[in-house]
Amino acid sequence: MSIADAYVFTPAVHEDDRGAFLEWYRADRMSEVMGHDLRLAQANYSVSRRGVVRGVHFADVPPGQAKYVTCVSGAVLDVIVDIRQGSPTFGRVETVELDDRTRRGVYLAEGLGHAFMVLSEQATVVYMCSEPYAPGHEHGVDPMDPEIGIPWPRDIEPLLSPKDAAAPTLSQALEKGLLPRYDDCQAYYAALRAGGAAHAG
Repeated sequence: MSIADAYVFTPAVHEDDRGAFLEWYRADRMSEVMGHDLRLAQANYSVSRRGVVRGVHFADVPPGQAKYVTCVSGAVLDVIVDIRQGSPTFGRVETVELDDRTRRGVYLAEGLGHAFMVLSEQATVVYMCSEPYAPGHEHGVDPMDPEIGIPWPRDIEPLLSPKDAAAPTLSQALEKGLLPRYDDCQAYYAALRAGGAAHAG
């Protein structure tokens, strides 16, 4: 993607009169692209109705939380935001539709912000995470922040949790020192590539 350390994977879907088969995750191909293995520490399963917005979420780096995301039922607009302070693409937004037809997946590295909005009547999103949920190290940015300017569909009323609705804007999060630093993220990625993932944090 135009944001470094974020990737879209479009699998080959083999269909016949019985249904469909695909490889939605391949560790060897992920490692080739990222230069290191994706540590799988937690798998999340989210069921949401039309209009639900989850995010923009991120975690402190190190260790942060890399995610590999796909939509197994329905459709969502998946969003990656570069919130890494000092990044050449700081504030940039990338969107991709994830659905149960193309079966695309998105990988985002530690330090990137993630959100999605449900486009269908209901959607099920699954995502594998490199680190388990760590209260106190997880943060959010207002997904409706006009400074970020996420292009949410105008014909769908967004539904946010109270926590996400009360999240700071990008500027406020920057002022409070909540955002990951780009240099710290790059050092962490280098440690992962060097095989020091278990001790980088």
